[in-house]
Amino acid sequence: MIGRVLGVLLFIEAGMFVLCSGISVVYGESDYKYFLYTAGINLLSGALLMFYGRGAENRLSRRDGYCIVTLSWVFFTLFGMLPFYLSGSIDSLTNAFFETMSGFTTTGATILDDIESLSHGMLFWRSLTQWIGGLGIVFFTIAVLPAFTSGGVQLFSAESTGVTHDRTHPKINVMAKWLWTVYLILTLAETILLMLGGMSLFDAVCQSFATTATGGYSTKQASISYWNSPFIEYVVAIFMLLSGVNFALFLMCLRGKVSRLLRDEELRWFLGSVAILTFLITFALVFQNHYDWETAFRKSLFQVATAHTSCGFATDDYNLWPAFTWLLLLIAMLSGGCTGSTSGGIKNMRLLIIARSIRNEFKHLLHSNAVLPVRVNKQSVSPSIVSTVGMFFAFYLIIVILGWAVLLFLGVGFSESIGTVISSIGNVGPGLGSCGPAYSWNGLPDAAKWVLSFLMLIGRLELFSVLLLFYPGFWKS
Repeated sequence: MIGRVLGVLLFIEAGMFVLCSGISVVYGESDYKYFLYTAGINLLSGALLMFYGRGAENRLSRRDGYCIVTLSWVFFTLFGMLPFYLSGSIDSLTNAFFETMSGFTTTGATILDDIESLSHGMLFWRSLTQWIGGLGIVFFTIAVLPAFTSGGVQLFSAESTGVTHDRTHPKINVMAKWLWTVYLILTLAETILLMLGGMSLFDAVCQSFATTATGGYSTKQASISYWNSPFIEYVVAIFMLLSGVNFALFLMCLRGKVSRLLRDEELRWFLGSVAILTFLITFALVFQNHYDWETAFRKSLFQVATAHTSCGFATDDYNLWPAFTWLLLLIAMLSGGCTGSTSGGIKNMRLLIIARSIRNEFKHLLHSNAVLPVRVNKQSVSPSIVSTVGMFFAFYLIIVILGWAVLLFLGVGFSESIGTVISSIGNVGPGLGSCGPAYSWNGLPDAAKWVLSFLMLIGRLELFSVLLLFYPGFWKS
């Protein structure tokens, strides 16, 4: 059954390659043939997997779900890198794999030093990887293929991010279609606004794909600063923040339950964090870097939004900002956005639960016999979830430290190591030092790129979905 599902997924990816080949044809570019070659390879591989899975029982266990989700992201990356490599747009397998994994996981870190040299087809494919990866490869398939309904719950649980998985509809495929509808509305709305700001249709679509997916791949080497437009910067910043919000709340708004959005404590925590960090950095830029107030606010809002939502766009080189602002941006990268959004990081719901647990510990010292449940949105959080959140937070930091140590061992600089590790596992994009927003990651050793690619994958699938496959007990009956 796992082979059959993976075969279907490769057929879906082949359709994406055909779409990109059409973009190349429209612009009169010869790269269309590389997309068609790769589509043929996908179709053949998918057919072999479906043949292998013929007659399989139409039922998926939870263990099958974890296998399918992890393998689908790896397969999509392996096949997705072929157009880059076959066309010569990216000259090494390591770089092609890194760029594609960064795309599908919506990390946005790039090894390209001349993005504008890529054809329109390649640029579109680069942006499309992020848009599909934003809500999830398997989740996209659940929305478009009714055949996945039987095992949809297992696949959704394995791929979704967050503390709990909100079920806004009892049927998983109906819920997937509603969430993708919200995703489409955000993408179309931003595309229209960016075109009003002076972008071409092609650039507007690609930037919108990257924004709503909180990915950060731009069609320009200078990212959003290329257009030198305050209007475009504000539009992108606002849509980055919108994409960092739990999409289930937008569904509630469409159904007339706007009060749910206003009362959500995670959203208030998220927006409060954005406001505080923006305020602090704005003052630093005004009094230490001598920006005017509007420029300082716009640059700080944009960079806080892109770090907090793990988007990865840039309008300024924050390596030139006061050093303490780097710490604030690292905090934003670690925090991430809301559960149920396209953003990465630890997620604000987990931080909120941890903060409430710490507060309860102080109360418990004063009232030792008191029963003090952790409450979020006026509902008690079960002790098992509180325990799981604490374990996730500790494990997340352990992996950051281990990744930092490995990169230092591989010869990467001190600040570059910590910046790239936090950026990769949080699916953020830019790091610190020579891996900051003004630079690519091309100068990193190949071994470091493979390590960071793995961190991107486990960060996107929230650690356990991937690492569970390395646990020996997973393979036992």
